Amino acid sequence: METKPFIPVAAPDSTLHTVGQVAALARVTVRTLHHYDRIGLLVPSGRSEQGYRLYDYGDLERLRQIRLLRDLRFSLEAISQMLDAPAFDRRSALVAQRELLRERQERTDKIIRGVDGALAAMEEETEMDRTQMFEGLEEFDHEQYQDEAEQRWGGTDAYKESMRRTRRYGKGDWARIREEGEGVVARLAELMADGAQAAGRAAMDLAEEHRCHIDRWFYPCNHHMHRCLAEMYTEDSRFEEYFEKRARGLAAFVQDAIRANEARWRSRQ
Repeated sequence: METKPFIPVAAPDSTLHTVGQVAALARVTVRTLHHYDRIGLLVPSGRSEQGYRLYDYGDLERLRQIRLLRDLRFSLEAISQMLDAPAFDRRSALVAQRELLRERQERTDKIIRGVDGALAAMEEETEMDRTQMFEGLEEFDHEQYQDEAEQRWGGTDAYKESMRRTRRYGKGDWARIREEGEGVVARLAELMADGAQAAGRAAMDLAEEHRCHIDRWFYPCNHHMHRCLAEMYTEDSRFEEYFEKRARGLAAFVQDAIRANEARWRSRQ
């Protein structure tokens, strides 16, 4: 990552902010800003004569992007890669973030309606409408295909490891997993819309992030296993629908990016 040079400043003016002022504006701690500086995620543009950090408007813009992406459950490492990528487009990123936030808002609204319905049923001492009992909780239905998965892969180490890990996850974990995965898919859809090649570096890097997401949350997923999984994205209508409802042709694009990423990995061996 290119290192931003410090610009000595004799005295702060109205366009520059101290670390304390930025912490108050962004509702983060000074310690967080120090950490972002230390890891190179948000390096202040200037320093006072006494060596204190000074942030300009561009720094605040970058911090806002960081805060948005953190709220969408992206890791600091992933955020750094996105913001520093040569092809990073702030407007397209904001559009994708807005869509993810709208989806989250819609799910939250559904869950609130369900809670309101449960409270009303309790107060009226009646049973809750069965068609509304699980409204908004669809994203947590991680056992939807468990019987089929057990029949197909039940004897494998990957299946056993996935069961071991996922038994520990609560609703908060599943929400984070979903949003992290959706973030990768949203950026792949954005690349495809911009006319990028599935075998291009940006798409392959996102395919690698997708593989790491599976490896981190579910089971050890090497490049060969990831490619085998990707074959289902166009062969299984349920997988294909997941991608196609986000963008037409996305299932094949993601599949090709994963294949290309595996080939890239093999060429390095």
